[in-house]
Amino acid sequence: MGNKLKNIGLIGIGMLAGVAASVQFSALAQKDTPSAAAGTNAPLPLDELRQLADVYALIKSDYVEPVQDKKLLSEAIAGMVASLDPHSVYLDEKDFAEMRETVEGKFVGIGVEVSMEDGYVKIVSPIEDTPAFRAGIRAGDLITRIDNVPVKGLSLDDAIKRMRGEPHSKVMLTIARRGADAPWVVPVEREEIKVASVKAKMIEPGYVWIRINQFQEETLDEMADKLKGLYAQNPNIKGLVLDLRNDPGGLLPSAIGVSAAFLPQNDVIVSTKGQLADSNETFYGRREFYAVKPGVDPLAKLPAALKTVPMVVLVNTGSASASEIVAGALQDYKRAVVLGSQTFGKGSVQTLRQLTPDTAVKLTTARYYTPKGRSIQALGIVPDIKVDETPEGDGLNALTVREADLDHHLSNEGEAKNGATSARRDELEAEQRAVAMMKNTRPPEFGGKDDFQLAQAINHFKGLPVRVAKPDPDADKPAPANLPGADQKPPEQVKDSVKK
Repeated sequence: MGNKLKNIGLIGIGMLAGVAASVQFSALAQKDTPSAAAGTNAPLPLDELRQLADVYALIKSDYVEPVQDKKLLSEAIAGMVASLDPHSVYLDEKDFAEMRETVEGKFVGIGVEVSMEDGYVKIVSPIEDTPAFRAGIRAGDLITRIDNVPVKGLSLDDAIKRMRGEPHSKVMLTIARRGADAPWVVPVEREEIKVASVKAKMIEPGYVWIRINQFQEETLDEMADKLKGLYAQNPNIKGLVLDLRNDPGGLLPSAIGVSAAFLPQNDVIVSTKGQLADSNETFYGRREFYAVKPGVDPLAKLPAALKTVPMVVLVNTGSASASEIVAGALQDYKRAVVLGSQTFGKGSVQTLRQLTPDTAVKLTTARYYTPKGRSIQALGIVPDIKVDETPEGDGLNALTVREADLDHHLSNEGEAKNGATSARRDELEAEQRAVAMMKNTRPPEFGGKDDFQLAQAINHFKGLPVRVAKPDPDADKPAPANLPGADQKPPEQVKDSVKK
């Protein structure tokens, strides 16, 4: 895999990069379980613990300069947890506070979505009405220095941390723009950024587009309010596009609620299997599994027509975790057609175990399974209709690292540890095509007039030809007739293919 492929990360919300975990915050407090107790009573590996103590003492006595006890112990804990899988992590005071902010959909920063390109931070999109947006920073700009520190040599995570800070503090960004004579320095004042979880609009009369950027605490309320408003505007909805592209995941209850909005009440949405008894659960589309506020059902205000309106779910390689739960459930029940590119493949559940008031461990505790028992881990959701990001190819999406590319990723039951998935495209060819395309094109604006995949979703609803991905031998042919939601079917066939 080329360096360029490895340097492109999943684009998260605002300044968040990476895959957000499906965190169950009901598990914040440590629990005493039979399994946990049994583990505590197991014989301790005394030889290994003695070796750890010897190394600790050696560093304290012989290292070139004094090292604080807290640093040594924190790093030891972090290394132990990180060795398990890519999503298990020790959260110190700062990391724990940032995770809480992300789940609430807010953070202090400048308001941009970013990736890495050639060692620099690339602006994928400035968030509207944020400091970066007001400073004139544009999609495609490269940040070469942060407070005069060269970006080359920094990881994307390190660069993001340097751009975050206290409200009303300033960060100096050196910006390079294609076509400009020379880079220039832009002072940007940090502020609290509130990221909307849901966007929605009427693409054209009768066709609704609703996008979920990340599954947050307010996602269900925001989705219900926007859909209710659109139905009041035009109750004759012919098709609904649920856009989960580049959605890195988030809260599990929100994912269950979004699925439940379009499925019968008692349908299974997702199940989990793990070592602890409470990691083996089945989640249904009922209020007790998704409601944040006791006694309040955010889905109660949704129009009943949502249960049967034809649907397309848009996904890409950046769709992960909670996004894959929703796409997998709607696909299993044939409630919606999944269209786009194969998803990230994060089929594991992380539980937050609080250690102190300010620190925690985010630990992988289970694999999750779709209603039909499919494990998505390291495989992802394969779309019913494969459609590239643009008419020329899959663009930036073809460069995005997937779960199967991550070191020591949790394996799928049908996959050898650290084995490659057979569903991956020819990576070298995909990388070469995408790099060539990125030099001449901007990242697509989801929901915009030039959104190619969204246009193909609308074509599917109308029974028009859908331009599928180029490697597919059925390219430029209409969507398969046995998929739900296409207008070329007689009404009774549409009804039969929709889960009741």
